[in-house]
Amino acid sequence: MTQTTDVVIVGAGPCGLFQVFELGLLGLKSTLIDTLPTPGGQCTELYPDKPIYDIPAIPVCDAQELVERLREQIEPFGPEYLLDQQVTHVERLNELEFLVKTSAGTEITCKAVVIAGGVGSFQPMPLRIGGVDDYLDQSLYYRVKNPSDHYGKDLVVLGGGDSAFDWALELAGHAKSLKLIHRSDKFRAAPASVSKMNDLIAAGKMTFEIGNVAELTGSNGQLSAIQVKGADDVIKPVELDHLLVFFGLSPKLGPIAEWGMEMAKNQIPTDTEKFETSEPGIYAVGDIATYPGKKKLILSGFHEGALAAFAIKARIEPDKKVHLQYTTTSPLMQERLGVKE
Repeated sequence: MTQTTDVVIVGAGPCGLFQVFELGLLGLKSTLIDTLPTPGGQCTELYPDKPIYDIPAIPVCDAQELVERLREQIEPFGPEYLLDQQVTHVERLNELEFLVKTSAGTEITCKAVVIAGGVGSFQPMPLRIGGVDDYLDQSLYYRVKNPSDHYGKDLVVLGGGDSAFDWALELAGHAKSLKLIHRSDKFRAAPASVSKMNDLIAAGKMTFEIGNVAELTGSNGQLSAIQVKGADDVIKPVELDHLLVFFGLSPKLGPIAEWGMEMAKNQIPTDTEKFETSEPGIYAVGDIATYPGKKKLILSGFHEGALAAFAIKARIEPDKKVHLQYTTTSPLMQERLGVKE
């Protein structure tokens, strides 16, 4: 059965969530689609606990708190969330309608599409040795979904960037043992994180080793050890319960690149009045949108979403003038927000 909505928003990160708000103020219904199992997009996927200082009126918050506040803000508009699925097909039915299909078999007709998916869906860079799939999500992980699953375990963390250090520092106090392994002693992580790691090493709460994983040992999905080739080219076993791999995330546009729009590498050119792409009725906001003077800030994405919403309203109701109304004084705006006097 095909669902119907006014606007499909591809991407449930901060910019996608705020797009719901701006559309809702104009009386338009939204459906959010994201490949991740929870809202937040790459913001919470990449740095859930990192402080953000440049959101207006919020001196500091972390990514997860920002997402929670945005979700609370859009509750009055009742957006539909279609998570853990990817938009695989966008078809123009006529001048004012699109058919959107997802990897879960969902079909939706809508009057506009907003791409708010960052620079694509992020996929973890894999550990490229044989047998990885035999242990994936059983004792080898590319993401930490529930930190407590790793408490009391002998852990090995691979990587030298912020994600590897963030989780090593987070889990060191809860693990039975924790070893960070990286190909060198030169790291991409923040200097403050490296300093904290050295403090934990000095306190005996974790260890660090230079090396690369050469082989996995285990059975029935459970790792028992990894064979590590050290800086001296000697291979030795390291026993463990869980292996956490953080080699970074690679952006993949996926099917978006096949929707017929003009592309500029991994970004989509838009105008700066409507934030419409080269395909009428398809808009782009957030990091995936590009135009002269573009700045990849969440704040910029919020601005883009506001102007895109007015353009979409005008597209859907071309015979009606779209009046700018203020939430502080407009009874209609306050009614849509559920504000009670």
